[in-house]
Amino acid sequence: MLEAMDKEYVLGTYARNYVNFTHGKNATLFDSEGKEYIDFTSGIGVVSVGHGNKRVADAIYDQAQKIIHISNLFSIEPQAKLAKKLVDLSGFSMQCFFANSGAEANEGAIKIARKYGEEDGKIKRYKIITLESSFHGRTISSLKATGQTDMHATYFGPYPDGFVYAKDLEDIPNHIDEHTVGVMIELIQGEGGVHAFDIQQIQDLAKNLKKQNLLLIVDEVQTGVFRTGDFLASQTYNIEPDIITLAKGVGGGVPIGVVMTRLKDLLKAGDHGSTFGGNYLSCRAALEVLDILEESANKGVIQKNIETLEKKLEKTVKDFPKLFENTSGVGLIRGIGARSADIQGAVIKATFEKGVLVLKAGKNRVRFLPPLTITTAEIEAGFERLYHALETL
Repeated sequence: MLEAMDKEYVLGTYARNYVNFTHGKNATLFDSEGKEYIDFTSGIGVVSVGHGNKRVADAIYDQAQKIIHISNLFSIEPQAKLAKKLVDLSGFSMQCFFANSGAEANEGAIKIARKYGEEDGKIKRYKIITLESSFHGRTISSLKATGQTDMHATYFGPYPDGFVYAKDLEDIPNHIDEHTVGVMIELIQGEGGVHAFDIQQIQDLAKNLKKQNLLLIVDEVQTGVFRTGDFLASQTYNIEPDIITLAKGVGGGVPIGVVMTRLKDLLKAGDHGSTFGGNYLSCRAALEVLDILEESANKGVIQKNIETLEKKLEKTVKDFPKLFENTSGVGLIRGIGARSADIQGAVIKATFEKGVLVLKAGKNRVRFLPPLTITTAEIEAGFERLYHALETL
């Protein structure tokens, strides 16, 4: 019934698996048939504090009884508190703009960069360099910023100008010209194959851009909010970007996107906006999520989960050499490289049948993005089922 209704009334933009999840507890999901699944996806890095988190639910319920939304024409107390919390956790001198998604956050970052490149009312610098293997969203501008050209379908064109693609970090200087305003990069590419860039290369890039008065925009939609162990991957890489974008794990499942920038006085009233961005409900939820994750980080829970997952993945590659060749990633954004795209697809299908959820990334990588609050018992249960699945291949 669900499948028929979905297919009749919902646009078919997703290749869905028609399981009907009804509830969850931390990293464990249950479907309408009572089957249990270990969730190593967290809604593609969104459910950072797990499913059915009572503290988040209580915060949402409490806020919903008072005010869910007014508008950004008025001050919003939880929005101001959330902005302070984000800035304090980052350690950077920045201000925040709130949107509803990662793509919207990246759109905001692009607008900030474009205004930064304006001089005397004329656009002098407007080009943003991204990487060929990047992913930055699905709006028209963020899709064009995405360097994976197979995503630039002709039927969505014409696309906005001003995006240039470099093959890799070393190729970026070859694309800088008088119209370049900055570089947008993911420090650890998710959709691009769970590829973590070399720390020294990133630090060198940051220094060179600063020397040339070019902006460094870091897309932390997937890597931010303790996913690497630190609050930001930028902290893990020991760099201070000019603009940072966040989303996914910030709200624990409640839609929210954030642009953080050191360019505090650049945008003026009316330059940018969002009807729903930073409303009472999303900010109250996000404040609770950040409190939970900060506590977990301080207690060493997140670091323990990182170490456990890393060991499990390395053992999996060692135990199944005909299926996998290596591991990749940092913290709790991890991948294992299948020896072919066919193996990748077979692994995702087989693990689902055994009650484990994993993700596709790049051409042949299987991605793991568990809730940051996943327990050791859940990791153990997930890998026990994963092994049962792999033994069938």
